[in-house]
Amino acid sequence: MKILFIASEVTPFSKTGGLGDVAGALPTALAALGHDVKIVTPRYQDVRNTGHLEPTGQSLVLRFPFGEVGGPVLSARLTERLEVLFLENEALYGGRKGLYGDGGGEFADNPRRFAYLCIGALQAAQRLRFFPDIIHLHDWQTGLVPVALRRGFQGTPLSRAKCVFTIHNLAYQGQFPKGTMEDLGLPWDLFTPEGVEFYDQVNFLKSGLVFSEALTTVSPTYAREIQTAEQGYGLDGLLRRRSHALTGILNGIDAHEWNPRTDAYLPEHYGPDDLKGKATCKRALLERFGLSGDTGAPVFGIVSRLAWQKGVDLLLETMPAALQADLRFVAVGNGDPVLEAGLRALQERYPTQVGVHIGFDPELSHLVEAGSDFFLMPSRYEPCGLNQMYSLRYGTVPIVRATGGLVDTVEGGLDGNGLLFETFHRTALLAAIRRALALYADPVRLGDFRGRGMGKDFSWAASARKYESLFASLVAE
Repeated sequence: MKILFIASEVTPFSKTGGLGDVAGALPTALAALGHDVKIVTPRYQDVRNTGHLEPTGQSLVLRFPFGEVGGPVLSARLTERLEVLFLENEALYGGRKGLYGDGGGEFADNPRRFAYLCIGALQAAQRLRFFPDIIHLHDWQTGLVPVALRRGFQGTPLSRAKCVFTIHNLAYQGQFPKGTMEDLGLPWDLFTPEGVEFYDQVNFLKSGLVFSEALTTVSPTYAREIQTAEQGYGLDGLLRRRSHALTGILNGIDAHEWNPRTDAYLPEHYGPDDLKGKATCKRALLERFGLSGDTGAPVFGIVSRLAWQKGVDLLLETMPAALQADLRFVAVGNGDPVLEAGLRALQERYPTQVGVHIGFDPELSHLVEAGSDFFLMPSRYEPCGLNQMYSLRYGTVPIVRATGGLVDTVEGGLDGNGLLFETFHRTALLAAIRRALALYADPVRLGDFRGRGMGKDFSWAASARKYESLFASLVAE
C-alpha cells in the first residue's frame, strides 16, 4: 500500500510526547513490512536534522481568506520506502521555541499553522504525484484533512484515499472561535452539530472524528474509556455512535533504543538471565543524585511530563508518608511550575532520600529506568503510556493506576509483572507502595516479577501488523 502519514511532530525531528514517538516508529515499521510511506510534518525552528534535508523542487502556495501562504517542501529520505517531507514557512513555524505554544499558552495563530499543515500535506502529495491508499492522521492538528480531501480534492487521484484518524489524547481538541471558519475559508454548512461545530466553536479534532473512514486510539482500554462521559470530554456521544469504526491498537516501543542489553546510556548492560548490570545501574543512579549512602534500600523512580494528567499532584501528597520507610525516590521531568516546585520542596525536606532533576535528559531517563527497582505512574488517565513498557523491559516493576493502556500492559496479581491500584487517592497509592516494599523484601518473588516483565514483547512489529490489517480492510472496501 501507499500510506501518507500527517503529523504535527515526528521523532527524532520534533517531539513533545508520545505522538512524536508513534509518528516516528510506526511508519518505520510499516515501511519494513514493504509499504511505501511518506510522512508530512512542519519544519519547526528547532527541527533536529538527523541528516541533510534535500529540496524536493516543489513549493506550495495556499490561498486563504487571511492571505496567501506558502513555502518549499524539503525531504529526508530515511530508507528506500520511507521519506519525511517537511513543510517550511518562516511565519508559521520559524522563530518559535515551542511547537504549539511558548509556555505562556497556545500560539494564537495555531488554526492557521495547522490548516496549512493539513491542506499543504495534500497539495505536497499531489505535486509529488504520491497518491496514497491510506492517509493516517494524528490528533487535532490534522483534523481538517478529511474535510479538505472531500471538499478541495474531489475528482483528483487523491480522492480515492481512505482516512484513518488516531486519537492520542482526547483531552486536546483544538477548539477555536467560530470566526475561524471565515478566517480559513471553511464552508459554513460544516458548522453544525453533525460537523465541526462544538458548543459554538470550531473543533478540529471533531472534524477528524466525523469525516474519517476509520478511527483508532492507542490502547484497547482507552478506546472504551473515551466512550464514557467521564473521559469523553464532550465527544463520548459521537464516539459511541461511531464505535463500529473505532479500534484500540496498543502503541509499541522502540526495542532498539530501549534494550538493557545494548543501551548506550547505561554503565553496564544486563538481561533477564543476568541482572548483575542492573545493580551497577542502581549504584550509578544513586550517585548521580547524591543518594549513594545506602544502595540496599529500594529505589522508586518517575520520568514524566509534570502535568495534572500524570497524577504528579497525587504523588506529592503521598510521598511524605511513603518516605517514612527506608526507600529512595528519584524524579526526572518538567512541566507545570507548581508541580516542579512541589518536587523541589520534597527534595529539600528529604535530602538524603529524594533526588530531583527538572528538565528533559535522555541519558538520565534511561538510567532511571534501569537503576530503579520500581517505577511510578499514578495517572488520572493514560491513553497508552510508554514508560511502563520501558520499565518492564528493564526489569523495573511498574506501579500504575488501573487506567487506559496501563491496564493493557501491566499485569497485577501474585503471578503478575507489576502493581496496580484502582482509586485515584493517596491511600490507594500508598498501599501499592507498601506492597512494593513487601515484594522487595522477598528477592525470589521480585525476581519472578522482573522475569515476567522482561519476557514481554512490546516492539512495534505486532502493532504495525494490526494497522496493516485495518488499512488493508479499508482499501478492500
